[in-house]
Amino acid sequence: MAVSKQDRRTKIKKRIRRDISGTQGRPRLSIFRSNKEIYAQIVNDVDGKTLVAASSRDKDVASATVENKIEQAALVGKAIAEKALKAGIETISFDRGGYLYHGRVKSLAEGAREGGLKF
Repeated sequence: MAVSKQDRRTKIKKRIRRDISGTQGRPRLSIFRSNKEIYAQIVNDVDGKTLVAASSRDKDVASATVENKIEQAALVGKAIAEKALKAGIETISFDRGGYLYHGRVKSLAEGAREGGLKF
């Protein structure tokens, strides 16, 4: 029987999370992508706390005029980088959340790199 998209993504996500974990010195940038929006948060897995979060629903990103969701994801990446730098976070581990590294996920990662995050 064929595996559904969701089951495939969950399997990949578990494989990624086995290797990547967020610590105090190097927290994890976690991404969730829905059909309409994209969300990113920087997490310290040791304490189980979200340090910084940004999404395409934030006022500064939602009010910007963009043509497509890829440009919107780049704005979210820049926004999360800006918030992270204010919180004193420079280096992160990137968790693509089981999604392929292209399109909106790649755009968000490049936006975060342009914003000053290192990963």
